[in-house]
Amino acid sequence: MTILVILTACALFTFVIGRYRALQLAGHVGGIKHLHSLPNYYGWYAAWVTLLPSLFFLLLWVFSTPILLKSLTLAHFDKLYSIQETGVSVDLVYSQIVASLDREFRDLSYFDALASSARYYDSIATTGNAILYVGLVSLIFAGGFYGVTRTSATFKARNKVEVFVRLALLLCSSIAIITTLGIVMSVLFESMRFFSQISLSEFLLGTHWSPQIAIRADQQGASGSFGAIPLFAGTLLITFIAMCIAAPIGIFSAIYLAEYAPARVRDLIKPIMEILAGIPTVVYGFFAALVIAPWIREVAESLGSESASSESALAAGLVMGVMIIPFVSSLSDDVIRSVPQDIRDASTAMGATKSETIKQVVLPAALPGIVGGFLLAVSRAIGETMIVVMAAGLTANLTANPLESVTTITVQIVTLLVGDQEFDSVKTLSAFALGLTLFVITLLLNVIALQIVKKYREQYE
Repeated sequence: MTILVILTACALFTFVIGRYRALQLAGHVGGIKHLHSLPNYYGWYAAWVTLLPSLFFLLLWVFSTPILLKSLTLAHFDKLYSIQETGVSVDLVYSQIVASLDREFRDLSYFDALASSARYYDSIATTGNAILYVGLVSLIFAGGFYGVTRTSATFKARNKVEVFVRLALLLCSSIAIITTLGIVMSVLFESMRFFSQISLSEFLLGTHWSPQIAIRADQQGASGSFGAIPLFAGTLLITFIAMCIAAPIGIFSAIYLAEYAPARVRDLIKPIMEILAGIPTVVYGFFAALVIAPWIREVAESLGSESASSESALAAGLVMGVMIIPFVSSLSDDVIRSVPQDIRDASTAMGATKSETIKQVVLPAALPGIVGGFLLAVSRAIGETMIVVMAAGLTANLTANPLESVTTITVQIVTLLVGDQEFDSVKTLSAFALGLTLFVITLLLNVIALQIVKKYREQYE
């Protein structure tokens, strides 16, 4: 952080110097109008050529130095004492070497090699820091000197600065793509490790989910079954219940607020509805577990049902539906209000009533946006975890009965990755397979949405 602050300060200093030289030059050549660019551009050019080489060198150093330090230190240790003879992993040996700078490991047979390697590590680290500082100072002075001395009446500073800005914008726009590719590749890589041990057909078509792996052959309750159909069924059941609540209420409330409600009523109701989106999901979970789930069980038992559970898909789905009403309502309201007033007036002029105009003109025109809001709500429901944990439970139960306990994909992912886990275990790797499946489902939803939007999109002039 200190180095970044210093680099920023040096860049600002060269900006001031470059701008000052441009102003001086303008005084000699008859005014700013005789310069190719405004004085600020000369300053920005000097700042960019000061900052970028130093920043690139710093980033390269930060990423490469740990690798070089580890490689050189372990090579030095291996000459003194074979790493294979230590009986521990290479990473542990390296950690012990670094820790030897602060404490001693006299009980280890390779203590002398550790101490010598620690001193070697300290010496090359110190040398590396010196190289870093010298390199940064040299690049700062060289870049600043080059940027300031380029100031001339014919130098196209504005063009150069715009190139830097375009590259910066390209880098920023690429971050989302690179991040997405990184996430997909990491999940895909770990999923391939899982599918190398568990067949794809067993995962996609199996009806029993029990990821616990038996440590001994006679161990009970650790079957190691990875059939994900109960998780898919639970996810779809809760999402279906939630959307049965959120979709009609959200769309009808949006129609009322956009077409029928007076301005004073709209200004009162819409902020109150959007407050629902700001309530933490854990609060919804408490409400579902303490109020809705017991109430559903009492009603079901009073009607003679014996399968009602204290944790049910119906309780989670109802509360989740209330939670995502604002997503559907707010987006649908904005889309409906964005439909041009001209086509409403044209429909009214043709003799259509207000309700007919809404059904036959406004809603078809707003359909792409409404579908987008609907799918956003579906994605929100599929990805919800806390409400399901507290109201629906953790049991992977293959059932279509909403009064029974079920679980979802996201809940199982959290359960599998909580605590100290070994990423060589099939149990832990199954979480990545579930994540990949969820990614594919979301991708298919987006493809379907794009096809619907493409089919019903209307172009207005």
